Amino acid sequence: MTDSRTAVVRYVTAVAEGDLDAVVAAFAPDATWEYPGDLPISRTWQGRDAIVDDFLGGVGSLFAPDGAPVVALTSVIAEGDQVVAEWTAKGTGANGRTYDNVCLGIFTVRDGLIISVREYTDTQYVERSLFATE
Repeated sequence: MTDSRTAVVRYVTAVAEGDLDAVVAAFAPDATWEYPGDLPISRTWQGRDAIVDDFLGGVGSLFAPDGAPVVALTSVIAEGDQVVAEWTAKGTGANGRTYDNVCLGIFTVRDGLIISVREYTDTQYVERSLFATE
């Protein structure tokens, strides 16, 4: 069985490499992802399909076709089934604005699968860089 740290590192690596099959495989079917703030994407996403298709897929549509975010894992701390991972995401929004943000997620992993994520990021920056239309 995959340990918690390895499961999260594999997931972030899969996102960075655009490996959708590995992204899907990283989550338990009933996983949750909490995204903070009051943006259109802010809520608790329920279930693997909603996380991958609606949340992550929806975020992808906020970027220009040639500006998809480049994700890089910068730090991982793990203890038991809890993993704290920090990553950067840099790209170009569909509105042409530069996106360069630092994100942190607290992941819970059971039986090698991610069962929950609480993400922390600068949502005001996300709003200014990805949701602004002016």
